[in-house]
Amino acid sequence: MIPQAESDFAKARNKALLNEISHLLNPEETSMISLKSIKQMVKTETETYVGMKVIPIEKIVGSEGRYKDFDNQFFPKNTNTKERWENVDEAVIKDIILPPIKVYELAGVYFVRDGNHRVSVAKSKGVEFIDAEVVSLQTEIKLSPVHTMQGMLKQVINYEKRHFYMETSFGDITDYWSLDFTTAGQYDTILQHILTHKYFINLNQKEEISMEEAINSWFNLVYKPIVETIYKYKIMKYFKKNTVADLYVWIIRFYDDIKKKFGDEIELDTIVSDIKKEYKKTPLTRLKNWIKKRIFKIELSTKHAITF
Repeated sequence: MIPQAESDFAKARNKALLNEISHLLNPEETSMISLKSIKQMVKTETETYVGMKVIPIEKIVGSEGRYKDFDNQFFPKNTNTKERWENVDEAVIKDIILPPIKVYELAGVYFVRDGNHRVSVAKSKGVEFIDAEVVSLQTEIKLSPVHTMQGMLKQVINYEKRHFYMETSFGDITDYWSLDFTTAGQYDTILQHILTHKYFINLNQKEEISMEEAINSWFNLVYKPIVETIYKYKIMKYFKKNTVADLYVWIIRFYDDIKKKFGDEIELDTIVSDIKKEYKKTPLTRLKNWIKKRIFKIELSTKHAITF
């Protein structure tokens, strides 16, 4: 191995260490994005072979299988990659033509299928473009080339919100523009809640109500009362990293589980107040288990229940 390749790897490894040190408080920000994690958030349709292209390296944001070997800037995270990395680097130094990398294109950004070391070496040398064999995963969303999972998640959620508000006219109907979430896929959950609410209303109607009427009814008779109860018991202070809409979905999920076991007489206030009491001593990650343990101890109420 030529000394230059060994020196280049040491420099690249040091850059990974500096990246890690600069994110000590948020180490997840240095993790490379995996293709699988993005596909779980973004609905992909068909897979299309595009062929050979010259692609910008800055738009390569992750990997299909080697995302644990490199950081989010494609610098090597450990010495396990040293020999292979140096072999690629030596080939570059000697002007040996390497085969193109293989990538998936998804929503305008790229994920490496094969050639992670070639991308890493290229980035370490400041190369801006690279030859790639491209397979496109079709989707409606477009993503900007950010290099953190949180950045990707934010883009996906923003897209979902825009799509939901545009398709349903939710904001125009309710004059409520703050239906925000911290996880992807929740706007589909809200739409399902509205459609379920619409279905139950129509059971007692001679003429089917419109979607606009259903949205208005759901917002005023379901969502707002639960949000008001959340604020009544001041439990948002225990969920500082979440939104009130996040908590709404959480409460509904377990509220429905409880109603299935005990009937519609269970009181919403009981659920929310008990969550507040328990959360003072129990973190969010244990809240689900706690509710399951306590579910058989909750007293039944004779008050009416909200229809979802």
